[in-house]
Amino acid sequence: MQPPFNAQRRKSLQTLTSLVSGAALSSAWPLCAGAQDKPALLTRAIPRTGEKLAVVGLGTQFVLDVGDDLDKRKVRIAMIRTLLDNGGSVIDTAPSYGPAETQLGSMLDEMKARERVFLSTKFRAPGRDGALGETRESLKKLRTQKLDLLLRHNIGFVSKSEADTYLAVAREWKSQGVCRYIGVTHSQDQARANDRLIEMLRTEKLDFIQVSYSMAERSVEDKLLAVAADTGTAVMCNLPFARAALFKAVAGKPVPEWAKEFDATTWGQFFLKYLIAHPSVNVVIPGTDRVEHMLDNIEAGRTRLPNAAQRKRMVEFIGAV
Repeated sequence: MQPPFNAQRRKSLQTLTSLVSGAALSSAWPLCAGAQDKPALLTRAIPRTGEKLAVVGLGTQFVLDVGDDLDKRKVRIAMIRTLLDNGGSVIDTAPSYGPAETQLGSMLDEMKARERVFLSTKFRAPGRDGALGETRESLKKLRTQKLDLLLRHNIGFVSKSEADTYLAVAREWKSQGVCRYIGVTHSQDQARANDRLIEMLRTEKLDFIQVSYSMAERSVEDKLLAVAADTGTAVMCNLPFARAALFKAVAGKPVPEWAKEFDATTWGQFFLKYLIAHPSVNVVIPGTDRVEHMLDNIEAGRTRLPNAAQRKRMVEFIGAV
């Protein structure tokens, strides 16, 4: 759930831009004719079922705000096709992301791609009736009768009784077959929320948790990721670029030469590989609004990953920037 592209990343992706221009906006399906020649995108199993998901997906906050601009819409569709053609499937959205659900539902309908997508959305309206009503509206906007994942949004600071109500609603939808998996998210003041989320992981047997995790926000590493692994909870990571703060921090600096040891040739790959290399992470969901950015994100998940010593060096390097 990342803001649209920033200037620092543009400089590192000029080559990719030239490679995908023109063909990327074709209306033909599949989009990426050469995708089958690339290494497969890494997958990880959802602990509770063993279902495998590609480690790179898409967050939709901001990036689908295209209004009536048909050219922008065409680019967003090409970007989604790029994800799907390269083995990705996870697309995460929410009612609070403005027009994202409506636009995503329309685009997937036009592409006839709903069955290729692992579709995740959220609810946060207060009370049982509010939660039920909000999810019904999400289904209408997304033009689907079923979700793959339903998450209660930003649950870290609600009362226990409220949390119990929200989880009961999610479980009710799951029992009715409206969603296949349930979970909770938190993206505001992650460090403060971690203890509460750990408690929920241990008591609620959630399928998924979505948290903020990046090289600029590593508080989940202290304990939460280990508890997720111990409790069989899949982990989805939002804000992997810390709302572009990481790109700004390295503006004008080259990717270190030693990053080639794990095939990181751009800063985007560097930042994503750090997260993907953690064994508890199932999928990262950077937001992007361009084909070349999506290709760069995908590259992070289908080439070599840093080992523990290399991840430590990455932290030290970014800490010194």
